Amino acid sequence: MTDSLPIAPYVAPRPTPLAPSAAREVAERLEAGFLAEMLKSAGFGEQTNSFSGGPGEDQFASFHRQAIAERMAASGGIGLAESFYRAITETHDDAG
Repeated sequence: MTDSLPIAPYVAPRPTPLAPSAAREVAERLEAGFLAEMLKSAGFGEQTNSFSGGPGEDQFASFHRQAIAERMAASGGIGLAESFYRAITETHDDAG
């Protein structure tokens, strides 16, 4: 004889909403990450002249790109942060 145990359906916990200031910060960080990748793809920070610093320069160029991207996002960026912010703070009223 096999007894089976009842299995309750999984109910996902509702996410805790972020405070508006925290959501804004997250949105800006997402935009800064995107901008840093775009700057990297565009070749920002690469030097191929007699003043280039070799392999070490490549490693530190990412810090420079990230700093530039963070400043761009903080001063308005390209508008992605606002879209991210709206998506983060959007609420859904699911009935069940």
